[in-house]
Parts: sequence; structure tokens; C-alpha cells
Amino acid sequence: MTRSTVTLPGELLDELLREVKAKSKTAAVILAIQEEIRFRKKIRIKAMAGKMEFVRTADDLRHGDGRLG
Repeated sequence: MTRSTVTLPGELLDELLREVKAKSKTAAVILAIQEEIRFRKKIRIKAMAGKMEFVRTADDLRHGDGRLG
């Protein structure tokens, strides 16, 4: 884990602590960062909708593993 010093507005940090009900400031900031990353990944995945072509059937994906031979 990396230690960092960050200056944050007190009101913003207080609001974050209330919203996420974290036990510490560190836990609250970690959770906020994780949620932001998750949110941005979800946006990128949604942007791919309709841009991918699947060549295998859903049944084949569920039951067949082409790597096994």
C-alpha cells in the first residue's frame, strides 16, 4: 500500500463519511476511489454495446470449452 498526503475540503470528507458510514477517513476514501473506478469501467462497458459480434452461441459458451480439445 502506498502512503499519500492529500488535502481535502473538510466538508466534503465529512459528507463522505456520513454517506458511506465508514469507520475511518481512510476507509471512506478507499471506498470512494473503488466506486469511482467501478463506475467508469461500467461506462466503458456500456459504450461497447452493439459494437461487438459474437461468433459462438450462448449454449456453446455455457457448456462447451473449446480449450479442452
